[in-house]
Amino acid sequence: MNQAPGLHVPEPHLRPGDRPDFSDLAIPPAGIVPRPAIDSAPHDMRELAYALIRVLDDDGIAHGEWHPHLSPDRLIAGLRAMMLTRAYDSRMVRVQRQGKTSFYMKSTGEEAVAVAAAHALDRADMCFPTYRQQGLLIARDWPLVDMMNQVYSNSHDRLKGRQMPVFYSSREAGFFSISGNLGTQYSQAVGWAMAAASDSDPRIAAAWIGDGATAEGDFHYALTFASVYQAPVILNVVNNQWAISSYTGIAGSEQATFAARGLGFGIPALRVDGNDFLAVHAVTSWAAERARAGLGPTLIELFTYRAEGHSTSDDPSRYRPVAEAGEWPLGDPIARLKSHLIGLQAWSDERHTALEQALADEVRAAGKEAESFGTLQDSGGIPPETMFDDVYRDMPAHLVDQRRQAGL
Repeated sequence: MNQAPGLHVPEPHLRPGDRPDFSDLAIPPAGIVPRPAIDSAPHDMRELAYALIRVLDDDGIAHGEWHPHLSPDRLIAGLRAMMLTRAYDSRMVRVQRQGKTSFYMKSTGEEAVAVAAAHALDRADMCFPTYRQQGLLIARDWPLVDMMNQVYSNSHDRLKGRQMPVFYSSREAGFFSISGNLGTQYSQAVGWAMAAASDSDPRIAAAWIGDGATAEGDFHYALTFASVYQAPVILNVVNNQWAISSYTGIAGSEQATFAARGLGFGIPALRVDGNDFLAVHAVTSWAAERARAGLGPTLIELFTYRAEGHSTSDDPSRYRPVAEAGEWPLGDPIARLKSHLIGLQAWSDERHTALEQALADEVRAAGKEAESFGTLQDSGGIPPETMFDDVYRDMPAHLVDQRRQAGL
């Protein structure tokens, strides 16, 4: 009698109490991955789905064909946006602990994923984010006070308290409404890009999804339509090693890279060091140029690490070693870009410290202004009649009657 096959249930290599160990990760030297022409066929660059595109080495020196050769001023702008994102996150977690909002999600360690992409895209391109892409708004100079108002659901919240905290939305900033139903933004981004292309609109779309959400059907529906219709869209997978408390193996990372999933759909696939600002900027620019040339979609896996908990409701020490974030071999995106700028003699420790203080002051001032409009403890009074707004352009008679009956 043949033995029945066993069922494989993926398990993380390390558990709480274990010593952090990333020795199993293959981290190639910076600069060794070739940069193909934008019109290269997906099967001719298959190896890029399994490689790891890196520009900055451990000493902050840029190497290779993917080096974007950005000016020091542009690099400093990127550094500032990442630092401002981190300062904003830090304050919002503090106010959550004070009970002024119910929920928050930090992007610590992942700032380059959003900020570098925002700097590589055109300001008018439409972004379809998932969690931890607040750096897109900050890089596009969206007011911090407006973002805080949304987190507080106060009287100046443009979304009128209808979204969870950090589920931002801004048509003006090209930031599509975040959805708690993970994966939906991929299909939305592809649909938007198809519509733009059919209208001869020069803008492109970019979407972000977490590694865990690649197991959702929406991921595969989106790739099918993007491939069939050659939609001008960049599809980013943020592989930060953890989907809430489930590690990436549950979503299939033991079998292949997340980037490799694009190959089966005939989509070019790139795998990039997500903590390398220059590398993220370079691959996003490459994919954007390809999309604008009418050459279709690109799938990008951003290999990074979620340094903090999934949210303020999560305790990562319950499922991974406490010191693991500090041992991540690809380092910290802010520290790495700082090191690169110092090497160019365009930055210094003194300027960095001064900027940290200036940004902390900026966030503090924005926080005081936002809190003057109310917090979770004191909502500031969102008018109840707003529950009838924004569904129809012209309010139908039955809603007019319901509002009258409610005395509003």
